[in-house]
Amino acid sequence: MSVFSSSIPTSVIVTRLRAAGCVFAEDEAELLVSTAPTPGDLAAMVERRVAGEPLEHVLGWAEFCGLRVAVEPGVFVPRPRTGFLIERAVAVAREVPGTPVILDMCCGTGAMGAAVAAGLERSELHAADLDPAAVRCARRNLAGAHVYEGDLYDPLPATLRGRVDVLIASPPYVPSESVGLLPPEARLHEPLMSLDGGADGLDVVRRVIARAPGWLAPGGHLLVETSSRQAAATAEAVTAAGLTARVATSDELDATAIIGTHPT
Repeated sequence: MSVFSSSIPTSVIVTRLRAAGCVFAEDEAELLVSTAPTPGDLAAMVERRVAGEPLEHVLGWAEFCGLRVAVEPGVFVPRPRTGFLIERAVAVAREVPGTPVILDMCCGTGAMGAAVAAGLERSELHAADLDPAAVRCARRNLAGAHVYEGDLYDPLPATLRGRVDVLIASPPYVPSESVGLLPPEARLHEPLMSLDGGADGLDVVRRVIARAPGWLAPGGHLLVETSSRQAAATAEAVTAAGLTARVATSDELDATAIIGTHPT
């Protein structure tokens, strides 16, 4: 709690947030008060949130899998449901002898890579994204990791080919015609490239999958986040790439991941 919290009635902030449509107004007010360094900063942060900016952009961080991840305005905010993919990734990475090599593709803030690394005793972590703002965040969140800027696998070093034990990816998978149906926080404040997956939502997903085998180690795993309605098509793409595919789901988190395994 900030030292000045008693001078600014939290109840006033809660009322303003609730009027703006914030369902968890009390929780958000506490986060804003505890994060703002000065009363002036708090007032500005409340105004930004009331105007519809995502809470995580206002705070400058997001909670993800027990970690506090730096998030800049205009960058994709990691979703709680992605925690399901992280659990599966950590499980398969723990089966790798020695130090597992992890690649976070379409890494955004680097939240997924950070969470997987946090679940392991040791790892060699690589991450890549096309968005310069996302790469800046990832480099803040992934100290000691190798973070690359560019289109999918293009910026990766050739020495990484055939060495990746666990490749995680949450590419954009919203069909183009559905982007307009997303909550305003997403469609107005997050980059379109992190949301729009093309006509059926799988344009980038298929590109990630098609090139994955060339980077995976023998017996390596590809884990791709998708939706339940796209699971079958995504699994088909994984199989077509020469990987053994299985679908994993979590009803609790409304999460779906396709896990592809490279032949040994």
